[in-house]
Amino acid sequence: MSTTRRPPFPWLGPGVLVGAAAPAVAIFLRARSGALGANPIAEALNELGLTALVLLIASLACTPLRVVLGWTWPIRIRRRLGLLAFAYAAVHVAVYAGLDQGLDARAVLADVVKRKFIFAGFAAFLLLVPLALTSTNASVRRLGYVRWKRVHSLVYPASLCAAVHFVWRVKKDLREPLVYAAVLGLLLAIRLVQAARRRAGPAGPQGRVPPPRRTQRHEESTVTSARAQAFWSRAFTAAASVALPWAS
Repeated sequence: MSTTRRPPFPWLGPGVLVGAAAPAVAIFLRARSGALGANPIAEALNELGLTALVLLIASLACTPLRVVLGWTWPIRIRRRLGLLAFAYAAVHVAVYAGLDQGLDARAVLADVVKRKFIFAGFAAFLLLVPLALTSTNASVRRLGYVRWKRVHSLVYPASLCAAVHFVWRVKKDLREPLVYAAVLGLLLAIRLVQAARRRAGPAGPQGRVPPPRRTQRHEESTVTSARAQAFWSRAFTAAASVALPWAS
């Protein structure tokens, strides 16, 4: 009698959803009771944006955790974490455009052009949109694995813009945003090392060569991923050198 093997940590998916929903519920309850402070819209925006950034970093940490610690379970929740990050970012933008700016498109556009931290935040959100729209298995089949991988390399500039948005928003005490920026830099460095090892390593375990189509697809994907990560690593360093003086 055959039995279907259950994956480890079956509670992981529901647990991520419950944990990710907790900040939104807390913000809502505090808003209803008037406990968001003197400027509730600004407080809600700050908390929504920070939660989006934390979830985005968590999604980027899934592969490095597998590489460094050998954990495979984070890969199962990587897509969910990314979609939750986008959901919080979308609510963040909606609160800004709807409550803070009263759905005044001209005021929003003027704010984006005038205030550099809002420009960086909108850039991060726009870069996340195609990732959310192509997050399904059907999108992978429709685009092809290599093209889909190229689209999802946009997560690197999106995270870069999100970190710069946080640095420019805080302005004075940069310790907290710099911690998040350092974590992003570390995760990107791990991915760069992983991509370099893949390019330099053998074709497969114990000298086995994968089927030709799979080999070509994975080689193209590895090269694309390595190039994207190297480019955005340099961009991250350059942006940090520009963002810090502007924030002072």
